Amino acid sequence: YDESILLDRNGNVSEASGENIFVVRNGKLHTPQLADSILEGITRNTAITIAKELGYEVVERPISRTELYLADEIFLTGTAAEIIGITKIDGNIVGNGREGSITKSIRENYENIVTGKSEKFMGWLTPSW
Repeated sequence: YDESILLDRNGNVSEASGENIFVVRNGKLHTPQLADSILEGITRNTAITIAKELGYEVVERPISRTELYLADEIFLTGTAAEIIGITKIDGNIVGNGREGSITKSIRENYENIVTGKSEKFMGWLTPSW
């Protein structure tokens, strides 16, 4: 589906209409810093924790729009979206046009956590019955 990417007053990437954004370049994850007018999303924080657990460096900093066109991978995080890979930006293919391996790894770990398949993160879950 289509989604809007919002820019801040300086023209840098802020977030999507209902999700936070991550850009993967050369094995590092980049995401706008909280000071850049973005929502401190729970799923964003979870993705950052998972990425660090997997050994990836996460850099919170301003991201220019042009960096989206140079990204190896892009993914969004949010309560409804969970973790979803982006394959096109403005009609330009991101990476190889498929969900990237880093995005996939983070998404699969996230899915294992929220479905109770990860012992390490069981404390994050609250039963509802």
